[in-house]
Amino acid sequence: MKNIAIILASGTGERFGENVPKQFYQFEGKTLLEHAIDAFEKNKNIDEIILVTNPKFRDLAENILNKNEYKKITKVLNGGKTRVESSYIGTSEAPEEANVLIHDAVRAFVTQKIIDDNIEALKKYEAVGTAIESVDTIIQVDENNVITAIPPRKFLKRVQTPQSFRANLIKKAHELALKDENASFTDDCGLILRYNLAPIHIVDGDELNIKITHKNDLNIIKNMLG
Repeated sequence: MKNIAIILASGTGERFGENVPKQFYQFEGKTLLEHAIDAFEKNKNIDEIILVTNPKFRDLAENILNKNEYKKITKVLNGGKTRVESSYIGTSEAPEEANVLIHDAVRAFVTQKIIDDNIEALKKYEAVGTAIESVDTIIQVDENNVITAIPPRKFLKRVQTPQSFRANLIKKAHELALKDENASFTDDCGLILRYNLAPIHIVDGDELNIKITHKNDLNIIKNMLG
């Protein structure tokens, strides 16, 4: 069964404060997008990469791909208005009998171990998420910013990507979401959970695999990389 990485690079990056989306920001001689693609390109278990990009910056994305001469990129698709729409567009291009690893391009420093652990877990589970322990206490507040609950920390984790699935399972989840007027999702595991399609197994993430949202996040990465 093929292992297909779907890299979502269609965000606008408004909070990053640059003229181009943050996935195109240069760090250590490469764009964040290149760093993300490199991780999957060099992984021996990944057979194919589908890139979902911001249509306004498609030319820039294709220039990056041409410069690097990636061997595993098979499709470049225009993304949607939301992350879930872009995920739907990407997964629609995967064959039914495949594993898909859906990854945010701005988690540019995903480790080989995380990718390998996702693929290994898919041998047993239909749905796999990546997460790390929450070292902070998390509170729940109401609309007036008043604490309503403090969930036990031992049950809380911070979600990362990739989130990985049997292609036919995540496609079914997206089809259900299209018919669900009340649907609102921030990630793909949320679709599986809402429609109770399969247990979602969690593999360990890594602090290096942070979602780069602000420029200061790059300073954190630089310190981690030494």
